[in-house]
Amino acid sequence: MKKSLVVLIVIVAILAIIGIGIGMSYNEIVTLKEDISNEYSNIDVQLERRADLIPNLVNTVKGYVEHEEKTIEMITSARENLLKANTVDEKAKANEDLDNALNALMVVVENYPDLKANENFINLQDELAGTENRISTARRDYNETVKSYNTKIQKFPTNIIAKIFNFEKETYFEVEESKTENPTVDFS
Repeated sequence: MKKSLVVLIVIVAILAIIGIGIGMSYNEIVTLKEDISNEYSNIDVQLERRADLIPNLVNTVKGYVEHEEKTIEMITSARENLLKANTVDEKAKANEDLDNALNALMVVVENYPDLKANENFINLQDELAGTENRISTARRDYNETVKSYNTKIQKFPTNIIAKIFNFEKETYFEVEESKTENPTVDFS
């Protein structure tokens, strides 16, 4: 009887250790998943900030470049697509389209020296440049968190828990290789 009690205690202890290990691994995965949501939200905040700046920038430019309606429409459309995007891939694509539209605007602006000297435009340009830096930082932080999560759910023994609870790989917030630099917003 003593021997069977010892065996039972050892089995219970082993099961308890395994259970605690599973619980800890599960909690780590959940924490990383929440970190991803938080970092994604940070990207969203910065993209929204950028989108909010654009109407002011467009209105400032409109007064100077009334005949450049195509460029302004392209920016407006890209901004709307960014605001409508829901997934990481949609937001990355919309962000890329907005980068292209803003780059086209900067080319137009180069032809209007009075606009480049306008105080409102200069302030908006500075705000936009700061926002571009914030977006870059938020995107980097998001991708680092996704990397940690994706690595965690692929490593043994956490990969077993990830499979049991259907944790799947997350998508990185990526841009085209040609778009790895922020748009140029230097008007000097």
